[in-house]
Amino acid sequence: MKKSPYEDILFCEHPQSKKHPRMPISLRAAQFAPFAALSGHREAVEETARLTQKKLELEIETD
Repeated sequence: MKKSPYEDILFCEHPQSKKHPRMPISLRAAQFAPFAALSGHREAVEETARLTQKKLELEIETD
């Protein structure tokens, strides 16, 4: 079996700073919450959804 070039680091412990404590997951997620990569994208999607949700009712003429 071929030896992985990363075998020496695969099972190493994750390094932790002695100066800075780990940030809680809730705070890590919160720092990215206000970020919007595409400004106006949500509004464009909502507008498209609004336009496609309205159904037209056609009247059939009978003579």
